[in-house]
Amino acid sequence: MLPDLSEYCLDRTVADASFEGVAVPGLSAEFYRRADGDRVATVGRYSYAGRELLMAWGYADEQHCRHSAVHDPASGRWHRATDGCPTVRVERSGGEVIGLAVRTPGGDWLSTAGAARPGT
Repeated sequence: MLPDLSEYCLDRTVADASFEGVAVPGLSAEFYRRADGDRVATVGRYSYAGRELLMAWGYADEQHCRHSAVHDPASGRWHRATDGCPTVRVERSGGEVIGLAVRTPGGDWLSTAGAARPGT
């Protein structure tokens, strides 16, 4: 089950967000936080060209995500949540970063490379 973002406070937003240390033009990220006892629960929601792409969540004191989910643009629905961080591949053309691909729980890759970036 996906986290209910209405229970969290928006902490920050990032345009042309980095994923795994690489800035991805057109990738937007919103980071949310909330107190959970003596811990801080966090959610990262990523979108590309205004379309939801993925969510990852867990706790601020943990190095990796506890769970993640990928959004399917064809159906407009979220794939089932899986344990751990999403499997992601930064896509390049001629050395330039052109998008991001995310693996679904079924093993398919959803790519942003063909999506129009804002302003293009």
